[in-house]
Amino acid sequence: MTTIIDGTKTAQTVRGEVAKAVAQFTQETSVRPGLAVVLVGEDPASHSYVSMKERDCDEVGIVSFDHRLSETTTQDELNALIDMLNADDKVHGILVQMPLPNHLDEEQIIARIAPEKDVDGFHPYNMGCLLRGEPAPRACTPWGVMRLLDEYDIEVAGTHAVVIGRSNIVGKPQALMLLERNATVTICHSRTPDLPAVCREADILVAAVGRPAMVDASYVKEGAVVIDVGINRTEAGTLVGDVDFAAVEARASAITPVPGGVGPMTRAMLMSNTYEACATAQGSA
Repeated sequence: MTTIIDGTKTAQTVRGEVAKAVAQFTQETSVRPGLAVVLVGEDPASHSYVSMKERDCDEVGIVSFDHRLSETTTQDELNALIDMLNADDKVHGILVQMPLPNHLDEEQIIARIAPEKDVDGFHPYNMGCLLRGEPAPRACTPWGVMRLLDEYDIEVAGTHAVVIGRSNIVGKPQALMLLERNATVTICHSRTPDLPAVCREADILVAAVGRPAMVDASYVKEGAVVIDVGINRTEAGTLVGDVDFAAVEARASAITPVPGGVGPMTRAMLMSNTYEACATAQGSA
């Protein structure tokens, strides 16, 4: 019988752990972790996502500093805000909601955030630490995938893991995290010949390509663990993943649904990263 990996339940477990750690930490140090959330423009999906992150902060005891800026915000104005937040001792984590309006340079902003406050784990320094296997904030979505694998006692060491997608946000850090845990890792992308055949070699298959229901049963060997990172909205307004869940479920030993799989873990690991950044800043990590 296929195991359905419940990200909503695991995310609640993570938030509970963070809430307990924050309460104890605050009692011992009188310091509360602080997360600054920066949102530029009026994108409805971004506004909704930021609101959910702020509710998560309230749930776990993290102070949320809300910075909502107009669509016309200039690069210099945004840079100045990041500099101010970097210098603010009450702010332990900085999250700039992506995507930014087209006239703003996302990579410049990511690099401007102090690495120790980069709770998204996207700063070049933190990505370099991941590559070297050194402690640093980890990108939240792939870090959440690793927690799901642990929560369901899915062995990583010695497996062949295949990651579809090579983005800096998911694909590349996911591959490095799996490698760090002693998997043999293959990264696939648009130039990979005979993609289904490569994917059928996977004991653990991670789909992070952004194409609705692209991964069907022909991509999956019997008994594989299938992790669907994709979140795609159909014309009808429903959310679907990169995996054709109905076609793949029967072949997989374990699979994440969409919604309710990896998605909730991204926000939960953001809370965890913010607490860890605060504890590190106070010398308690």
